[in-house]
Amino acid sequence: MLELNPFTSDCAAQIAAFTGLNSDVFLVSLPPKPEMGDYAVGCFPAAKQLKTSPVKVASDFVAQFTPTKLIESASNAGPFVNFKLNRNALLQWVLAEGSKSITAKPGEGKTICIDYSSPNISKQLAYHHIRSTVIGQALVNLHRALGYRVVAINHLGDWGTTHGMLLAAVELWGMPEPLNIETLNETYVKFRAAIKEDASLEETARQWFKRLEDGESEARATWQNFKDISWAEFARAYDMLGVKFDEVKGESEYVSDVDAVLSMLDQKGLTEISEGALVVPAEKENEPPLLLKKKDGATLYGTRDLAAAIYRHKTYGFDKNLYVVDRGQGLHFKQVFRALTRAGLSWAEGCKHVSFGLIRLGGKKTATRNAGKQKAILLMDVFSEATQRSAKRIAESNPDMPADKLEETAKQVGIGAVVFANLASQRDKDIDFDWDNVLSVEGDSGPYLQYTFARCCAILRKFEALERATITPDVTLLTHDLEWGLSKKLVEFGTQVQRCCNTEEPHILCRYLLDLSADFARWYTTGNQQKELRVITDDGELTAARIALVKSTMRVMEEGLGLLGLSAPSSM
Repeated sequence: MLELNPFTSDCAAQIAAFTGLNSDVFLVSLPPKPEMGDYAVGCFPAAKQLKTSPVKVASDFVAQFTPTKLIESASNAGPFVNFKLNRNALLQWVLAEGSKSITAKPGEGKTICIDYSSPNISKQLAYHHIRSTVIGQALVNLHRALGYRVVAINHLGDWGTTHGMLLAAVELWGMPEPLNIETLNETYVKFRAAIKEDASLEETARQWFKRLEDGESEARATWQNFKDISWAEFARAYDMLGVKFDEVKGESEYVSDVDAVLSMLDQKGLTEISEGALVVPAEKENEPPLLLKKKDGATLYGTRDLAAAIYRHKTYGFDKNLYVVDRGQGLHFKQVFRALTRAGLSWAEGCKHVSFGLIRLGGKKTATRNAGKQKAILLMDVFSEATQRSAKRIAESNPDMPADKLEETAKQVGIGAVVFANLASQRDKDIDFDWDNVLSVEGDSGPYLQYTFARCCAILRKFEALERATITPDVTLLTHDLEWGLSKKLVEFGTQVQRCCNTEEPHILCRYLLDLSADFARWYTTGNQQKELRVITDDGELTAARIALVKSTMRVMEEGLGLLGLSAPSSM
């Protein structure tokens, strides 16, 4: 089994062996200036443990250091040890491993449940649904790449008074025609508007939901029909995004477990009646209680979230249970996790809310439904426009591209651009969606990354057309600083994937791929300006080495794009 980055591992291991500490305590970073070395390790953890100064630890280490297979030399700069790597060893590793997937599997034997997307049925997927969906899928892909057993979960919102409103609307106006998710959404909006004129309709909706909870056959059959129609529409969007779930369970499927959950909480002395409702009282004075049951006995989504968490641990024995939900639900999850902890369930410490910020289009928060005010921006409409805009740009650059390939490439680039725009920033930041930035092939965009991969493919096609004899790459021929910088960036891939998993931050991989693309572009464009630095030269051996570096870049770009949920078109 290979290390994610054997060179950083060796740097940390050398100091760990010298100080007698675990290598995990040493942070490996980049020196402030490239001429100082390739990697730097601070000696602060060792100084604290050994009760001496970090400067002394660093200088003492350097005084006794002897080169290894991977490290050529070490020098100290104050409390830091700067390492220079064995260039040929790193280049050999990059060219040998660059054509393979990540082989180190630090997640083996660990299980992670990831709850994401989780739309409400009978609503169209609005654009803001995309952040939970693509962040969650990226985290699924990233953890699986490191060997984790991942359970991808879609926790559908299929229960609650909202669905009572739709049932009441059908009773009032009849079944909408044609019956599809659009007319269901319109019926809901119409009913909400009607409540403003006739407040008694709200009580009618509550009664219908109670009938649904009680299992009345008419209510259940109509509700199930709405659910089936909704899922068919959701599945279409998920297919376009390449999103797949291991478990799709609605809130409704946990209703039968609620009584056992309430009984457990009651036995622990955690429940009380407050204003007629059953609650878990807050531990802190300024916080609201966790509502478990309304006055009429109807359950709430907090109760069902408790039941779902218990089910997941019983079924999957997770090490972590992640909820990829917008930050507006922060208090809710805090209450749920605290209730599980207070109930003595030690595994609750593995539950985590992976929050994210808002999406704004034109400076306004996107909405799911509208009641005559701001119109909802639908996800499928965004996909359609992104594809159309991409098709126009690709056709201008590739006038001879066949129509079927143009259509497929436009989908890959357009949808990929939308996905990347929702991953590129730290997830807790709000993001403003702007078409020109999203679809640009320059700057921090998905198409820019896809263009890097396509450029690699174009170079290989040109090389293969020459039909040269196969030559084993000689790494000693890759002597230019730009080739070294690109190779150093390639060797970081596995480490960046691990950082994403440790922090639940896919934007780390986005930033890495953008930097890798920039390094590749610098090397490639310098070759266009200086004949001796071109990838394809008259020197067969030099060309073979540089083509191998292109292939390694291409492999990492393709795998990195895939982990983020983007396709890698071979031309654009």
